[in-house]
Amino acid sequence: MSMSGVSANRLELLQIAKAVAAEKSIEESIVLEAIEEAIQRAARSRYGSDLDIRAHIDPVTGEMTLQRCVSVVEEVENDSTQMSLEEARTIDPEAEIGYVFAEELPPLEFGRVASQAAKQVITQKVREAERARQYEEFKDRVGEVVNGIVKRVEYGNVIVDLGRAEGIIRRNDGIPRENLQQNDRTRAYIYDVREEARGPQIFLSRAHPQFMAALFAQEVPEVYEGVVQIKAVARDPGSRAKIAVLSNDSAIDPVGACVGMRGSRVQAVVGELQGEKIDIIQWSPDPATFLVNALAPAEVSKVIMDEEAGRVEVVVPEEQLSLAIGRRGQNVRLASQLTGWTIDILTEEEESERRQKEFAKRTEMFMKALDVDEVIAQLLATEGFETIEEVAFVEMEEVAAIEGFDEDTAAELQARAREHLEREAAELDARRKALGVADDLVALDGVTLAMAVKLGEAGIKSAEDFAGLVPDDLRGWFETRDGERVHQDGILEDEKLSAEDANALIMKARIAVGWVTQEELDEAERAREAEAEAAAETEAGAEGNPSVEAKA
Repeated sequence: MSMSGVSANRLELLQIAKAVAAEKSIEESIVLEAIEEAIQRAARSRYGSDLDIRAHIDPVTGEMTLQRCVSVVEEVENDSTQMSLEEARTIDPEAEIGYVFAEELPPLEFGRVASQAAKQVITQKVREAERARQYEEFKDRVGEVVNGIVKRVEYGNVIVDLGRAEGIIRRNDGIPRENLQQNDRTRAYIYDVREEARGPQIFLSRAHPQFMAALFAQEVPEVYEGVVQIKAVARDPGSRAKIAVLSNDSAIDPVGACVGMRGSRVQAVVGELQGEKIDIIQWSPDPATFLVNALAPAEVSKVIMDEEAGRVEVVVPEEQLSLAIGRRGQNVRLASQLTGWTIDILTEEEESERRQKEFAKRTEMFMKALDVDEVIAQLLATEGFETIEEVAFVEMEEVAAIEGFDEDTAAELQARAREHLEREAAELDARRKALGVADDLVALDGVTLAMAVKLGEAGIKSAEDFAGLVPDDLRGWFETRDGERVHQDGILEDEKLSAEDANALIMKARIAVGWVTQEELDEAERAREAEAEAAAETEAGAEGNPSVEAKA
């Protein structure tokens, strides 16, 4: 923009302000303010940088006034811009504190250097206003799909012109092997809008799982209307994806609605995503059913779930193994992302072999502990007894009901089991005493003698030592070494404690040694619940797309 307008006639100045405002989609008043500031700066460099000089342009006539202002204050700190009340009264007897004397200055003629400086000020101000406008406009549009034209490509990052703003598709947010060129039209998902030093950054993505969900909402009327819900999406961008759908209307098949007549709807999404193959899966509230559906096209014969660890073992026939795992583990990886479970895949043969090993191990344990022959030990293992404690403390009828057993046999077995446990407890107690583990640690509710021995071996010898631990010390934790996640064993790794149980044990120790009271914990819990409820209400009140439940 030329600064000739500043020294030009009044109407020309207003026309320039109007043109700049229209071009940058900002308020005309902001451009006039920028010009005023530029003039003030130029005047200060001419008349003295310590003066309080104010410029004003009338937005209707374009008339420009330049004034030097002096304020009346109690205590003068800068005599270039301030004067005392006594001095002011000599000029105007009615002057009060806060009064401002304004002295008109002659209009400025801009030289080349002043014009250049003024131009920079105006450009800077206009740019700031433009950025603020962009941020305001886009900050509430996260989650939308936008169309734009590729402006330029820098080091793999694609800058997209969105009309009134610019967005960026960073290298890892693009679809691999998709080669966007200048002037190409493209669609992308706004996943973040941030105000940064260089102005607002509008982050776009074509690899985001919700981009696919939003594309289905555009192609499938049932999704847009909320009749069919997209519950979860997992993507390997540009290659393969799985999407889980649920119908709120029993008359509508959610998978069929998303596939469309002869696959027309799903093909429209595939075309937009560079041929990414999409498996559309029926969502189910039952985790086992959902897992079986998610591993399609492979057939699953059995699912064994460990809810606490969030792991699941999936047993498949031998000929289905490679299909279930998929090329480079893709099928199982996507199924895991989709369901949120860690999936281990076994063949039927591997599972049967493992079961036999476990059975043999259990049989041997019963033979040793109860001093019985192999047949009796096998019968106990076959009936589902897993530990000596179970044999010792179940109802006698349960043991007597085993084929070939009677009440006398059951009573004898239970007596032997209890004896074994007592013997084991005495050995463990002696061991923990030898390690110097204090009685107050063993007295904690939930700490067994076996746990006390492990704690003693790790140098934890009193309730106070135990109170200073954190759940990860007991359960183990993951560390990243050379780019790989490595599990570090906790002190009580074999106990398979959940995070809640580990935390509860430590809290009991803290109460026992007087660090906190139960009342304080209850109070903190109530405060947390109230906070969670308030957050849930806020979330429920916020407007969102009802057809897409975001689960990236």
